[in-house]
Amino acid sequence: MRAVILAGGKGTRLAPYTTVFPKPLVPIGDMPILEVVVRQLHRAGVCQITMAVGHLAELLMAFFGDGSRFGVRIDYSREDEPLGTAGPLAQISGLEDAFLVMNGDVLTTLDYTALVAYHREHGAAATIAMHERSVKIDLGVIEVNDDNRVVQYLEKPTHDYRVSMGIYVFEPSVLRYIERGVRLDFPELIWKLLADNEPVLGYPYDGYWLDIGRPDDYTRAVAEFEQMRDQFLPEGP
Repeated sequence: MRAVILAGGKGTRLAPYTTVFPKPLVPIGDMPILEVVVRQLHRAGVCQITMAVGHLAELLMAFFGDGSRFGVRIDYSREDEPLGTAGPLAQISGLEDAFLVMNGDVLTTLDYTALVAYHREHGAAATIAMHERSVKIDLGVIEVNDDNRVVQYLEKPTHDYRVSMGIYVFEPSVLRYIERGVRLDFPELIWKLLADNEPVLGYPYDGYWLDIGRPDDYTRAVAEFEQMRDQFLPEGP
């Protein structure tokens, strides 16, 4: 199994931590978040990882090298100009079978093997790992009709959404929707697939998931990684 890790962003929401470090190298516990991801992928049977790098790429490449000390083969695809989240895939050769794609800053206990099995069993072109997220509105929400007559008043409602976990499985056929050297984000790619009636599935996951995007997320990740270390890395570091 092969995986592509997107590790080229500047991580501006996590400043000032990312001023001198690429976000995937920001430590949680005694290792960078991306090392946790790499070790999890290795345990799931991934043997080759391509890191799509850009911002501070040299630091990532120096830390992970060829991947031999992590039990995997690691190579790198470097973008000179930002290509979005999906655009870098067009520059990576050898994606000839179903492959994982994920952000390099995700802390989760997701079983990648189960995700890939679900994708294959259902014959999907693309599968998106998704998580239930509740958003509370701390205001009274008013609904009106065309004449501004109030038809509903909800005090501090909570809305439930299924959100992308930043983890995908793609078939190689998806690559034909991505133009080399042209910026493209995952929502645009999914829209293209849906427009062509390609089978796109969501994989529901209700276990632990945290996108380390903001300083408060990072603080939470550090604390919970230590508390749940055996769940993230069952075999230890």
